[in-house]
Amino acid sequence: MNVLDVRIDNLSRDEIFKKIESFLLDGKFHQVCTINAEIILKAQEDKGFKNILNKSDLNVADSVSIRYAFLRFGKRLKCRFAGVDLMHEILRMANEKRLSVFLAASKNGLSSYEEIRDSLIKFYPDVNFSGNNIDPNKFASYQISNAECDILFCAFGAPHQEMFINFLKDDIIGVAMGVGGSFDFATGKIKRAPKIMRYFGLEWLWRLMLEPKYRLKRALKAVLVFPIRIIFSKNNG
Repeated sequence: MNVLDVRIDNLSRDEIFKKIESFLLDGKFHQVCTINAEIILKAQEDKGFKNILNKSDLNVADSVSIRYAFLRFGKRLKCRFAGVDLMHEILRMANEKRLSVFLAASKNGLSSYEEIRDSLIKFYPDVNFSGNNIDPNKFASYQISNAECDILFCAFGAPHQEMFINFLKDDIIGVAMGVGGSFDFATGKIKRAPKIMRYFGLEWLWRLMLEPKYRLKRALKAVLVFPIRIIFSKNNG
């Protein structure tokens, strides 16, 4: 189904896993996007970004707002999957299969590539990690070396991470996904919301409490602007 002209793939948890496993086997590039209200609103202002999202190989719902948008049009969302949880599920697959994972960290981010690698390797010792600290504003000149890269995670934030992945789409990468603040959760630089808040889809409120100045405008868009847009929108398939 499309939500404000952005495609959401309505798949169950098992269907998502099977799709990603197939991506890792077919020898082709695949972009995976996790979609929330904020990303959909950004896509309304940037046609190029919207085009990248709609050409992605898999778009997974990443917020309770998407569930409500489905209900608005009489549909039931099969699965809401937080981006950080999906990242860890993919890492579990990579660990079992002994795959290589490239970590594209933001040069100006809270967590460096080295910190992220050292945090993740404790839980996924059989993954071959590589990566770099990259300037999100200068990625057009960046190239991943000839080293094998089965999976790529990029933490530039939307839309930069999706644009970076789209830029690299000709490289030999099985699965590439933007992970936003997931690296900072992995390193402990930002504490994740308690499980009860995650269950009720209140991660946004937790992040607002931790970073009120940075998150206020984003939160207002997600909990006020997005629902209003959905209420007055028409179901476009």
